[in-house]
Amino acid sequence: MKLVMMGCSSWGLAVVVCFMVMIVNPNPSSAFTSRQVKMIKEEEEEMIRRNLLSNGLGLTPPMGWNSWNHFHCDIEEKLIRETADAMVSSGLAAVGYKYINLDDCWAELNRDSKGNIVPKASTFPSGINALADYVHSKGLKLGIYSDAGRQTCSKTMPGSLGHEEQDAKTFASWGIDYLKYDNCESDGTSPKQRYPIMSKALLNSGRPIFFSLCEWGQEDPATWASSVGNSWRTTGDIEDNWNSITSRADQNDQWASYAAPGGWNDPDMLEVGNGGMTTDEYRSHFSIWALAKAPLLIGCDLRSMDNQTHEILTNKEVIAVNQDKHGVQGKKLKKDGDLEVWGGPLSSGRVAVVLWNRSSSKARVTANWGDIGLNSSTLVNARDLWAHSTKSSIKGHISADLESHACKMYVLIPQ
Repeated sequence: MKLVMMGCSSWGLAVVVCFMVMIVNPNPSSAFTSRQVKMIKEEEEEMIRRNLLSNGLGLTPPMGWNSWNHFHCDIEEKLIRETADAMVSSGLAAVGYKYINLDDCWAELNRDSKGNIVPKASTFPSGINALADYVHSKGLKLGIYSDAGRQTCSKTMPGSLGHEEQDAKTFASWGIDYLKYDNCESDGTSPKQRYPIMSKALLNSGRPIFFSLCEWGQEDPATWASSVGNSWRTTGDIEDNWNSITSRADQNDQWASYAAPGGWNDPDMLEVGNGGMTTDEYRSHFSIWALAKAPLLIGCDLRSMDNQTHEILTNKEVIAVNQDKHGVQGKKLKKDGDLEVWGGPLSSGRVAVVLWNRSSSKARVTANWGDIGLNSSTLVNARDLWAHSTKSSIKGHISADLESHACKMYVLIPQ
């Protein structure tokens, strides 16, 4: 018998992780069996998962703003400061939006002589640390972007491949609270190999940083990423059109059972307010993302929101479904052509339901109690989250006549 200590390292919150394996082996020089290696790996993954949760990050889906959908590479520090101002003045911060996230194109093409990533002097002359201080002074959090490859997707700045520890410590020193980590210009290895390296680097950085994996769902991250990060993309990039919204909702839906507090499926950021869809379509988009416990990351220009966009994004009752402490992702429960019922359980025995007309004409959509897991004799009060009204003592089913691409969203409260 011999005692072997391996995988000993120090990660965030002064947690020391060591794995000890007792091996009965008549030949001390022989290697570990594949079963023993698998056990060690599983223990390590579970410890990382516990550390992620102990950081208190992602216990509910993150809410905030990201620069990419509207601005792409056209970002600079004045825009980010004005966005933080607008997050507060518009009331978005008051209903739960906290993150102001830079996407691609914030850094210089080349690292400095010490290998450090450098903010782009022409667009972020004050530096990221000063920007973080400003965002924090508003009661908000600052997010940043990097890539698990040699360069980012824009090819205008370096990725973090081979610089994970260095970049994680840099981000922490700047006061960063969130990292979106893309998957362009890689070395050809699996994301399953590259993403855990940054995960450990962040845990070792000395600062809690929400880790958002963005490998576009290529290797089914829902099945493995809960031990690596706090959210993981299940789809390719979203676009501001109906086909993109519906296809990403469907792709994300298949992974519903893998979401839980601390780790969320991510069908990509919100397009609400960017102008490519109707109000009904944006309301459906927001409803399904909220029900699916997706990150609610606004992608429009907060400085020029119209009233309808503001009304959608600040609907406290819909947001409450997304942020429900039960943390169960709602999913598609019934489909009749393009007429669908989505739903899921909430805390205190309540049920969230979305009646969704994805067809090109007006139609009636019905959810029977059996479709959504309720006993046929149950009486409920149905709270309409968009009309802000309640129907009492409903039994058996709930129906709505819906315009093309429109939805109704309810919380059903059993009596």
